[in-house]
Amino acid sequence: MSFEHEKQSALRILEGIELGTMDSVETYSHLRDADDTLIYFMFKWLRKRYREHEAAEGVLGRLADVCNEYRELTRRAKGGEEDPVVGWFEGSYKYKDLTAAEFIDLVVEKLEG
Repeated sequence: MSFEHEKQSALRILEGIELGTMDSVETYSHLRDADDTLIYFMFKWLRKRYREHEAAEGVLGRLADVCNEYRELTRRAKGGEEDPVVGWFEGSYKYKDLTAAEFIDLVVEKLEG
């Protein structure tokens, strides 16, 4: 799969949770084959970005619904946290400073590069 396709797919998932355009079942179907580190990154970005945001209840509620319904995603995200790319990112960037598109571009390039 090309970088551009990977980026589009990841952004679609992230925005699906963020904007509420995907339900838990659809979100899981897209995340089922995703890289564990990418899952970690997306979940962390949503939590950091929406921690004190006016839309927090909806966005974080949808994230919680997916995580509660599909516990394996939480376990996989936890495993993805150990990837050295996470340390690189967190030492260089702040999640909440990047838009969804900027974040996905950066992370997918690094994971696939």
